[in-house]
Amino acid sequence: MLEEVERWLATRSWSVTDRPLHQILAAKQRTGQSVSVVLPALNEEETVGDIVAVIRHDLMRQVPLVDELVVVDSGSTDRTAAVAAAAGARVVHRDDILPRLPAVPGKGEVLWRSLLVTGGDILCFIDADLREFSSDFVSGIVGPLLTEPDVDLVKAMYDRPLAGAAGQGGRVTELMARPLLNMHWPQLAGFVQPLGGEYAARRSLLEQLPFPVGYGVELGMLVDALHLVGLDALAQVDVGVRKHRHQDGQALGRMAAAIYRTAQLRLARGHLVRPSLTQFERGEDGFEPRTYSVDTEERPPMVEIAEYAARRVA
Repeated sequence: MLEEVERWLATRSWSVTDRPLHQILAAKQRTGQSVSVVLPALNEEETVGDIVAVIRHDLMRQVPLVDELVVVDSGSTDRTAAVAAAAGARVVHRDDILPRLPAVPGKGEVLWRSLLVTGGDILCFIDADLREFSSDFVSGIVGPLLTEPDVDLVKAMYDRPLAGAAGQGGRVTELMARPLLNMHWPQLAGFVQPLGGEYAARRSLLEQLPFPVGYGVELGMLVDALHLVGLDALAQVDVGVRKHRHQDGQALGRMAAAIYRTAQLRLARGHLVRPSLTQFERGEDGFEPRTYSVDTEERPPMVEIAEYAARRVA
């Protein structure tokens, strides 16, 4: 590990217990910064309501840490939107944001568009499939942005149990993302959960970043933020244990392909050869190929979008 990363781990890796809630609130009041929490959601009716309820109770009613709680529905076919609204979130459909630009499927697309329907100086992204959710996930990663003016992006780190075994989750992280980062961007080797969906950042940073529209958004954001603001502006906070729905192996393969493509574009722009992935399923006549396209589109920095610039002027 690079000496720079060892130093970073000692100075930019914290625990949620390092910043008591009263200290975070005092910093928020002192700096006057506002906080928006965004949940990207696609068919998460079983979990999204509980997450919204916990955030509203702990961080909006009991203490005024979160100013805005938005669920961006990515085209759900279940009751995700209704459940989220009933729990107290403002629900916005992906297709209603920036309608002149047709939306494409993908998590990164939803996160990118969320910049247009939120007002916070700090944005906190939380996946909508978490179970046994704790508001520490929000306060833990927002805290450093309120107390440390030179920190611009904070990732959550946690254990990810799989089938009852501790630390076995995050298979795409261990098999794809971590090797890529260690080999090509070793300054980022200290991130425990580089692909985790729980992170917070300053709007002033997010609006300058391109957003891969799909699963590559987390890796792309880390790499681009490193180049834009440097390692010392990035941090991570231990928030405990993350429990969520795990995907099957083929879905993970498609995720890994998107992440590899995101890394490849950043290593050599314009040299993508074949943006597709063939997988196999057993059918009546043996194994049958199934070919899926890999995300090949990125949204530009939001600051370049005319509607966003107009909103800032207004």
